[in-house]
Amino acid sequence: MTGDEPPSGTGGDHIEFHHNLIEKAVGVEHHHHYPPPPERAPGQIVEGDIPQRPPGFQPREQLLRRLAVLLGDGPSAKHADAGSGGAVAICAVAGTPGVGKTMLAASYAWACQAAGWPVVAWIAAESNDQIVTGLAALAERLGQRRPDDDAATAAARARSWLAATTRPALLVFDNAADVAVVRRWCPATGATRALVTTRNRAFLRSYQPLEVGVFTLDQAQAFLHRRTGLDDPGGAAELATELGHLPLALAQAASVIARLHLDYPSYLDLLHAFPIGDYLPAHDGDAYPAGTAQAIMLSITQAEASLPSAPHLLAMLSVLSPAGIPLTVLSAGSKAGSHPVHLRETLAALADNCLISFSEDGATVLMHRLVQRVLRERATHHGHLSAALARAIGLLQAFNATLPYGAGSWAARAQVETLIDHTNTVYHWALAGGDLPTELLALRGWCGRYLYDLADLTRAIPLFEAMLADCERVLGADHPSTLASRNNLAGIYREAGNLSRAISLFEAALADHERVRGADHPDTLTSRSNLAGTYRAAGNPSRAIPLFEATLAGRERVLGADHPDTLTIRNDLAYAYQAAGDLGRAIPLYKATLADRERVLRRPPRHADLPHQPRHRLLCGG
Repeated sequence: MTGDEPPSGTGGDHIEFHHNLIEKAVGVEHHHHYPPPPERAPGQIVEGDIPQRPPGFQPREQLLRRLAVLLGDGPSAKHADAGSGGAVAICAVAGTPGVGKTMLAASYAWACQAAGWPVVAWIAAESNDQIVTGLAALAERLGQRRPDDDAATAAARARSWLAATTRPALLVFDNAADVAVVRRWCPATGATRALVTTRNRAFLRSYQPLEVGVFTLDQAQAFLHRRTGLDDPGGAAELATELGHLPLALAQAASVIARLHLDYPSYLDLLHAFPIGDYLPAHDGDAYPAGTAQAIMLSITQAEASLPSAPHLLAMLSVLSPAGIPLTVLSAGSKAGSHPVHLRETLAALADNCLISFSEDGATVLMHRLVQRVLRERATHHGHLSAALARAIGLLQAFNATLPYGAGSWAARAQVETLIDHTNTVYHWALAGGDLPTELLALRGWCGRYLYDLADLTRAIPLFEAMLADCERVLGADHPSTLASRNNLAGIYREAGNLSRAISLFEAALADHERVRGADHPDTLTSRSNLAGTYRAAGNPSRAIPLFEATLAGRERVLGADHPDTLTIRNDLAYAYQAAGDLGRAIPLYKATLADRERVLRRPPRHADLPHQPRHRLLCGG
């Protein structure tokens, strides 16, 4: 989309936004048939990407029983009226990476589903945005989201519903990082049970605590026997000791043993001989648990040796959101001519190697954060992180090309939130690596645009502020994309009602556009129109009118008298005359504009075109 999106033909006080850096290509969305979701109880709502039961799953029955007690009877509460007057039961499940906190929470969620609980919600909780997005999606499933709600408003409605329900509901905050953020969004009263998985031990001081440790020897031996089929308790015990009884590391080992038909001593020989120093840097401080890095890297190298497409795919998955990557996103990045079955076969093989897993409905790919970390550190160690980020950015660009913008964004809110979450994750790792590609800046611009389209200004403002700072630092103050970002931030402030801040930014944007791009450049004309409209909105038509008049003259000169943008600015000027009380000039101009619209566009203005219905349009930088 360039200077740009189809003109709305709106009249009066029309503020235009500038898009920057790239055009949005017309993409073809791929549709596949994946395994259907598991059967639900009638009327049951299951929201979020609950992990599938993994191969050789080892239930932690003692921990599950303790968890049920801490949460007040747990799934046995089935359909009883639990009341809603007391404080909500909240349990924090904490432990080091790889001990199985998420799988314990998933086990509890499976039990609640089997017991027919009316609502089971799984929320990625690493950031406030993820929690808001997850609760907003739950509000939609509950029928609580109103058509014009932004994400935070919808999330608050879901929280209120959970606080008021008298029937059992489960709310899981997975991988929570901040106690204050979770407290803000967790219902305080009611029959809902809340479960928090976390590495942050501060949660244990705030809620009912449950610490998850590594497998016991019996659990480790049972798990290895179930996954490998080997009847060698002594060998299993030796391997478990080598890997610190860590469930994640044992899963990596078992997948290699089963696939290569090894016995335990042979696997230990492979593990001891693996040159981990060639793949990962030595760690000071935040070291991996015993043997974990070796076990993960051994699984990775074995998978990559047998799957030609695995190296690039694994590297890309490592820099995307750990909350999960929908298969629709991965399919959007399929190269022309490639068969989607090949992607699914590769993912299935990686799941067999315990390097990824799937959500319960099979529609989302999940990768453990510790596996992601190993892959990222290997990429950094070998200087390949930028290439992994580039592939992820390309994938997200392809997915972005399938999304509608403008009014169409409302029907695609879930896909928009997916794009935002993954773009934020890639942005985080790009910042950590010290490089912000222009393509990533463009994706960030699109995320801001979608938030604007969804009237989610609370999130749009900080994103556009960071976007402007990044453009100034990376591209320079006079780059077209920087000029466009300044204009767009001004427009967001204008939409949020901060007219003084908007005017200051619009004035700077217009001065810079005139200096860098010239008085008659389309983006300069747009900036002049935006400033004029904001002056008028601030009750200063005397400053708005000369700018509207200059913009009209420029568009007639550059675009012609009958161009839709020219007709729009003529209507804006008529409205400015009206606001100033100059009906002698306003009425004839309105009449002339109406006649020209009927002649050129073959329709009169719609109600949405009237002056009190301003919307924005994005500028294209460069």
